[in-house]
Amino acid sequence: MSFSASQPVRDYLLGLQDSITTAIAAVDGGRFLSDAWEKPADEPLQGNGITRILEGGAVFERAGCGFSHVRGAKLPPSATQHRPELAGAPFEAMGVSLVFHPRNPYVPTVHMNVRMISATAAGQAPVCWFGGGLDLTPYYGFAEDAVHFHSVCRDTLAPFGDDKYPRFKTWCDEYFFLKHRQEQRGVGGVFFDDFSELGFERSLAMMQAVGSSLLTAYLPIVARRKDMPYGERERQFQLYRRGRYVEFNLVWDRGTHFGLQSGGRTESILMSMPPLVSWSYQRQHEAASLEALLTQDFLVRRDWV
Repeated sequence: MSFSASQPVRDYLLGLQDSITTAIAAVDGGRFLSDAWEKPADEPLQGNGITRILEGGAVFERAGCGFSHVRGAKLPPSATQHRPELAGAPFEAMGVSLVFHPRNPYVPTVHMNVRMISATAAGQAPVCWFGGGLDLTPYYGFAEDAVHFHSVCRDTLAPFGDDKYPRFKTWCDEYFFLKHRQEQRGVGGVFFDDFSELGFERSLAMMQAVGSSLLTAYLPIVARRKDMPYGERERQFQLYRRGRYVEFNLVWDRGTHFGLQSGGRTESILMSMPPLVSWSYQRQHEAASLEALLTQDFLVRRDWV
């Protein structure tokens, strides 16, 4: 697939980045820095993108939303886990990825990514597939927030088959799991990868529907929680839990690995990192405290809808 043939996908993704960052800036009252970049011609990975980031806002301590469109000579191992026949093939990839880290500990962190990858093995026709999803990571759990988030995910996927939400919900639970901690990263959402089973047009439409659902899934939760009072205890717990987020992104996340292995732009790849984080050795929480209930009731695999 050439850059020109994929122009409609690129146009959608750029529009998605615009609509999301405009809405988030309106909620926060701050402004996103927009950093357009292009890979030098002498590097193995070619392409361009736009990184938008808001730091030190009233609502979001750090909110990053990046668009990238790149091509390379060899598809990295992180992208061929389920397609070994394409290992080392020329490829093209484009997508929008975001992580919003709120200031108030009662507002959850959200992650969303939608992407398209195409590759052409020697002597073979081009192969194209989609991936993406969105998931919620609370620091203090509220059942109504998890139910709302999952309801939007379910309703978004309903037009594409009754099997999609339960299948992608399970996939999300399995993917966003810190194996070294034996712990879920958050309350999940939906996740899919290597997806092309509906054909190009319907698979693309499903990816677009997932991307466009982010604001509906997240902004009502932000509105409910952003003005809740909190103190130093809640702030320190938030920083501690952010450590788990960092651990997952650096150790297990295929998107981070893909970007770094393919020679991507490091600052854009790591914009998902929170601005402040802490680790503590054998941290203990009082039984039945809100901090303990997060692990007991929310960082577990369960049906929210």
